[in-house]
Amino acid sequence: MPLDIARESRDYVDRYRAHGYAIVRGLFDAATMAQVQEEARRIYAEGLKHRATYRDRNLLFEILPEAHGGRRYVLQAHWFAWISPFFERFRRDPRWHDLLSPLLGRDIKQVAQQLHWKPPGADLTGYRFHQDIKFRENPAAFRAIVEANITTGLAIDRATPENGCLRVVPGSHAKGYLGLSDDGPLMKGTTQEGELSRAGLDPSSIVDVALEPGDVVLWGLLTVHGSAPNRSDRDRAFGISSYVRAADSPERGEWAFRDGVSTPLGPEPEICKYEKLREKPGPFYVEDDWYAR
Repeated sequence: MPLDIARESRDYVDRYRAHGYAIVRGLFDAATMAQVQEEARRIYAEGLKHRATYRDRNLLFEILPEAHGGRRYVLQAHWFAWISPFFERFRRDPRWHDLLSPLLGRDIKQVAQQLHWKPPGADLTGYRFHQDIKFRENPAAFRAIVEANITTGLAIDRATPENGCLRVVPGSHAKGYLGLSDDGPLMKGTTQEGELSRAGLDPSSIVDVALEPGDVVLWGLLTVHGSAPNRSDRDRAFGISSYVRAADSPERGEWAFRDGVSTPLGPEPEICKYEKLREKPGPFYVEDDWYAR
């Protein structure tokens, strides 16, 4: 059925294909977003209970511990649908299907579910420019990997340049894999303009994706994107979900929609991206001190 979105967003499919990203304004209404904001705060509080980064199969809390800045922060949570009935329903809300089906069809799986926070005072809240295809550890597990994968970013809080909104390079999806930020962690330092120029990208073309709560941005696996740290005095929560055409991902991902019908999680998590979970599913703590190196 037609999406109830702002007129300015109704050509989002053409924009996505032409530019590698598209913005859809007002996909979720204020009442829905109030629920999302409340549950996101609860998930953050749950993450604070962990002393360090914690994984249990697909569920992950990435923690910046007191040892770094004197205070514990939650930077990311992955696959929190396993501990949140609200987010389990929300990840397969029919509005996601209406948004994605023109690009992916009626059978859709989900391969990533993330919450990103940028708490004021946590200095490691920027992301160097990169392409998400680097995080598909086993590309052979996906068919038509570029065409069949779409990432969505939901503004939970207002996203602005001041608090570190998403930044994209329009048209970069057409340049293939560029190897940006392959030399180290994404969250340490910033991408210099020279690095973008050497990759054939024009730094002056970068777009700041400013969003209001309920707005959604879509981008592809080859779209170059990143973000600056939060320099404001307010937190910024951002929800990221990656969906894939089910026929092109027979062995990876959790079902979201089967023939257009919203489909709940099964009894056990499916491998989505991280192959090592087959050998070490958890639960365990990750004692890596990347933030200090």
